[in-house]
Amino acid sequence: MNRTVTIIFALSVGVAIGVTGGSRLVNLSAVAQTAAMTSFSAVPDAIGEQDISGPYQVQAGWPKDLSTLPGHEKWTYGGARGIFAESPNRVFLLGGGELPKMARPQAKLLTDVGPSVQFPIAGLPWRNANTASPPGAGGSRQDAAKGMEMWRGSAAPFRELGVDARWHHSITVVDAQGNITEDWTQWDNMFKRPHAVYISPYDAQKRVWIVDDHTHAIYIFSNDGKQHLQTIGTPNVPGADGTHFNRPTFMAWLPDGTFYVADGYNGTRVAKFDASGKFLLDFGMPGDPGKETRPGYMNNVHGVAVDVETRRVFVNDRDNNRIQIFDENGKYLSEWKITVRPSSLHYVVIGDDRKLVTFDRNTHKMLKYELDGRLIYSWGTLGDFPGTLWGVHGMATDQEGNLYVAEVDAGRFQKFRPRPGANPAALLGKPVYSAWR
Repeated sequence: MNRTVTIIFALSVGVAIGVTGGSRLVNLSAVAQTAAMTSFSAVPDAIGEQDISGPYQVQAGWPKDLSTLPGHEKWTYGGARGIFAESPNRVFLLGGGELPKMARPQAKLLTDVGPSVQFPIAGLPWRNANTASPPGAGGSRQDAAKGMEMWRGSAAPFRELGVDARWHHSITVVDAQGNITEDWTQWDNMFKRPHAVYISPYDAQKRVWIVDDHTHAIYIFSNDGKQHLQTIGTPNVPGADGTHFNRPTFMAWLPDGTFYVADGYNGTRVAKFDASGKFLLDFGMPGDPGKETRPGYMNNVHGVAVDVETRRVFVNDRDNNRIQIFDENGKYLSEWKITVRPSSLHYVVIGDDRKLVTFDRNTHKMLKYELDGRLIYSWGTLGDFPGTLWGVHGMATDQEGNLYVAEVDAGRFQKFRPRPGANPAALLGKPVYSAWR
């Protein structure tokens, strides 16, 4: 009798477990089917996508090439260093002079280098516009005064101005279709290596700011480009005080018009000025490049952004692979690391959505983060066709949500429009506008 009860009990337990397990298997199968139907594209449920340009589609043929201008038929853009959209119909392009316009060469085996070495490799860029464009001395801790010497090389004249490159069209303005509507060539000789271009969102006059790292100065122009209004810094004299920079790179504003300058390739600080350009304070100390972990120590300060709501200042400590965060007066608050090694972030921008955007030159990806460093979305592919990215050194968005990039290595500017149905979380935030809309 006891044996019969034991058998019946065991069978009952087995059936119960089987029913429960079967139900769990059914549920897991349903989850798997649901996951298989869920799209992780920037445009949900898009068919055959690769998200080459993420939530955007490139506007091919934008901007028009410099070779379309009379007298420039044999020339094209050099290293593209900066870009700013005043509006969808007025976009500033900041270039690194002009390079000879050349067709892609036929692939050849370089037998003098080694077996099976071929150049160029199919599908990949073949000319680095950054190293081809004058001057040299682009990296951190390099002497800007030796820029042209470095560009020409030790076996001068390895390169020759007017033949291998020419200094022309530092600032160009284009419309929504990419037509060249203005060129500010009257100011070309003022610059040596223009690095970034801005209009402050809090300036009703819409003055145009140009940061030039090789002259160690910031130049302010009237919106139409006819007047040079102010210079901040001492041109061609490096330093680290209220009137000197050491290869400054980028800027960011607070709503009251005060602004921060990332200073810079050789400097190891951020400088703060009032709306008139009067020096207020600075923060940051020289670090141990590539190894620094101490708060407030920096190397290659290659970007600065402001979270308007909290007035926190986000600093791209590029050589130490981290974003350091300070209060508005330079008190260290926190930081987050970039886990990829090596990494090389080119800038930091915070839009109206209060998300941080940057580009990693080593992974060729556009990156969008929460302000605490959590990755939201990334996209980007190295290539030589429209929509790919190589060395995005500057970026901007406009009031319509279009994205503009300046690629220093590719030597090109590109415009991207949001794709229909794109996930809004994947799009980059629009700029913070106040004084002018």
